[in-house]
Amino acid sequence: MEMKKRITLELRNRSPAEIVELVVDNSRSADGEVEGLTDGFTALEFLSMVNVGLSSLAKLPSLPKLRKLELSDNNLSGSLETLAEKCPNLTYLNLSGNKIKELNTLEALQNLKSLQSLDLFNCEITSLEDYRESVFDLLPQVTYLDGFDQEDNEAPDSEANDEDEDGEDGAGPTGDYGEEDDEEDDEDGSEGGEEEYDDEEDYAEEEEEQAGVHGQKRKRDVDDEGEDDDEDEDN
Repeated sequence: MEMKKRITLELRNRSPAEIVELVVDNSRSADGEVEGLTDGFTALEFLSMVNVGLSSLAKLPSLPKLRKLELSDNNLSGSLETLAEKCPNLTYLNLSGNKIKELNTLEALQNLKSLQSLDLFNCEITSLEDYRESVFDLLPQVTYLDGFDQEDNEAPDSEANDEDEDGEDGAGPTGDYGEEDDEEDDEDGSEGGEEEYDDEEDYAEEEEEQAGVHGQKRKRDVDDEGEDDDEDEDN
């Protein structure tokens, strides 16, 4: 499917300004250029164009809020200067599986001041001597290269961080809810104690009743024995 048509389908009758995330992976770019994207995608924060046949980013529109850009498995070998101009707030950029060979190709990314994570897996540049050290020196703003920092610490999972933040935001209500639960448990415990006490009383009463029945039965048995003895004496 052509990229332009795919983008139209992904809109689902919404205006471009309403779109925050857009994925057009495996669609096709007829001439190796970005197609179907316009300056109207003003709220777009995440864009994925994996394996769409891109060889140039020259037609990439202005995306001022874009933070994450997936461009892996394309044919890009340059034109990265467009990213700093059109997507100045990028924090994550994946260029894995492209035709980036030389270190100087990455110089265009120096103007992406907010860039924290860069992936270049399966690019020829990774075979250069001192590749990691050179990239970190060239792009000091980058913390994670190919998923690891300079001390080989793995990059944290962004989704997990989002969940942690959500958990912190909800900490207050969660704590109050816990206290209410404790109070309810105490009330339930008290009611349970009263029920147990009532059960003990009922059990005691049953024992007394059974004891009375046994006593009466035993008395009847004794009386019957007395009557039998009297009959024997008469005989």
